[in-house]
Formats: sequence, C-alpha cells, structure tokens
Amino acid sequence: MSVVLTANNLTRHYSVSRGLFKGSAVVQALNGVSFELQAGKTLAVVGESGCGKSTLARALTLIEQPSAGSLQIDGVEVAGASKAERKQLRRDVQMVFQSPYASLNPRQKIGDQLAEPLLINTSLSKAERRERVQKMMEQVGLRPEHYQRYPHMFSGGQRQRIALARAMMLQPKVLVADEPTSALDVSIQAQVLNLFMDLQQQFNTAYVFISHNLAVVRHVADDVLVMYLGRPAEIGPKDDLYAKPLHPYTQALLSATPTLRPDPEKPKLRIVGELPNPLNPPSGCAFHKRCPYATERCAGEVPPLRAVDTRQVACHYAEQFL
Repeated sequence: MSVVLTANNLTRHYSVSRGLFKGSAVVQALNGVSFELQAGKTLAVVGESGCGKSTLARALTLIEQPSAGSLQIDGVEVAGASKAERKQLRRDVQMVFQSPYASLNPRQKIGDQLAEPLLINTSLSKAERRERVQKMMEQVGLRPEHYQRYPHMFSGGQRQRIALARAMMLQPKVLVADEPTSALDVSIQAQVLNLFMDLQQQFNTAYVFISHNLAVVRHVADDVLVMYLGRPAEIGPKDDLYAKPLHPYTQALLSATPTLRPDPEKPKLRIVGELPNPLNPPSGCAFHKRCPYATERCAGEVPPLRAVDTRQVACHYAEQFL
C-alpha cells in the first residue's frame, strides 16, 4: 500500500508580542511531529485544546508554511515544490472544517459551491460539472432538488454532508477532517461518520481525523497520534493503544472516556491542573507537572519519541506500563 503523506519533524512556531517594552515571544505550537499515512488509512489526532491539532491540520493542507521539518505529499516535497506542483498538491489535500454553518457561503447555491473546485481546477464543461456535482450529491445522500438551494435551508448534518461532498469533488489523496462531527447532534454523528468511511472505501482516500471524542476515534481510526503541548506523546495502532496505553497522558485521556461497561481492573488515572502556558513551557517533559509518575529525571530531561512495543512513546518509563 502506497504512502501518500509523510511528515518528518514538522514544526510550526509563532512570534507573538507580549506587550509594550516586553519584546516578542515564541509559541511552539507544533514541535517535531513525524508520521506516515498510507492510502485508504485513517490517522486520528487527539489531545486537549491547545495541543497543536489544528496547527497540524493547517500545515498539512498548505494553509500555513511549516517553520521547519519536511512534508511530502504523494512523494513530492512541499518546501521545494514549484508553483505548478503546489497547485496540484492543493488539489491532492482537502479539508472538512469543524463548523458546517461557517464553512459554506450563505450567498451561494449549493450546486455552485460544489462545482467551484471543478471550475477552478479542471477544464470540464458546465454540463459535465453539473453531472459530476449531481453524482457526488447522490453519493453523500442529497437529493437532486437540493442543487438550487442555499445553505440556510439545510440542517447541520446536511451541511456537513455538503462540506464533505465539496472536499471530495476533486477526489483528493488526503482528506483532513478537523472535528467534523463535534457541532452535530449525537443522533446525526454516526450517520456522518459512516458516510466518511463509505467514501474512504470507495475512493481509497487517506484521512487525518482530528477529534476530542475518543469514542469516535475508536470507530474510525487505524492509527492514533496523541499530542500534548505541540509534541507527540504516543503514536501507534489504535487497538494496541486502546488496550494498553503506554504514556500517562494517553492513560488519562482514556480514563476520562465515558463507557457503559467500565473495566474494574483498569485503574482510573486522573490529571490535575491546566495545560501549561505555551509561551513558557515546563522544562524536561512538558507533562511532568501533571503526571502522577513524574520523577526528577522527567523535570530535567526531555523524553525522546522512541519505539516501545508496537508504537512510539515519549516517556522515560513507558516500559513499566507494558
């Protein structure tokens, strides 16, 4: 199976002002993220708000230029790509945003919004574009009469179907979905998730699926990347990570997930305190001030991301959780 997306030590830093006479500071929003994604597979990215998930999404979709590191899309290095290559790369990576209410143009009919990617990126005639749009509308569960309607005439679930149809119009190799179901009713979430999975099977698209909801992640993911304060904490196969998390932060996230049948043999790990200030991150392991297993080594030494069992873990003591 071919690799369609490769990130190597991907980094994104922002320079921000601290106010008059205080100079500027650097926010390390993304700090050394590496992974490979194969066609037809799903990588889920999880973590608290502020951990760098959305920054990663903007870097992968070429909305923002990484500060350092390497990003390859279908074997093409983004940093050294020509103007023509970057245009093609933007076709190959599409995005579905969190809010189905904000991501659609309220003044434009749905048919026109779905045809716009084809108008910009292909030489299809108007009739051919309309035919492609109507076929895609049928694939996402929309009726032909919806073509002439405006976004305000649809429910939230229907709007997210429209947003997904628009993202899939060019049949991209990679689709980045940033919390695509969090704004939807629970009864609609399962329908939209199943639609994502059906389209993935049909087009063999690779997904980067960003979510807070670990129950959703368990349903859709093949691999999971857990992030904390811009850094990877743990990355590996979904089944192994859920069965035996090796990073204390992953353990805490899974402990906080509601379940109908709690396992009494699995201890609940609670973390206290807030996510540290990204302008002034802790020394050593960024998680050590909230970790119940932290030692002096954790406070003074940054744990490298290293192979432990079937995954990569950034913890000095990951072996003790095997």
